[in-house]
Amino acid sequence: MGMPEIPDFSPHINIDRKDAINLLLTSIALEELSLAHIMNAEGEKLQKVINDGDSTFDDLMEANSSVERMLRNVIKKEMLLQFKLEDVIELIDEKDHDEV
Repeated sequence: MGMPEIPDFSPHINIDRKDAINLLLTSIALEELSLAHIMNAEGEKLQKVINDGDSTFDDLMEANSSVERMLRNVIKKEMLLQFKLEDVIELIDEKDHDEV
């Protein structure tokens, strides 16, 4: 069996600095929207367990632990998005300095 051959192609994508910055900001906004949906789902999970008349104390504690773990992950992602946003802001500031 021979080595697989990858076809030679070179797509021509032209993105200027402004487009790249806008794409980065859009990606941050979409990730924030995703995190908002996750937090909403976690709230609904808690509401379901709380409103369920058959939930035991252990059920409540298990749901609470699950939500806490997810929110910890959301917070971690928020920190990464903050770093990403700060980097994008630096790119914008660099552009402003270059134009002066």
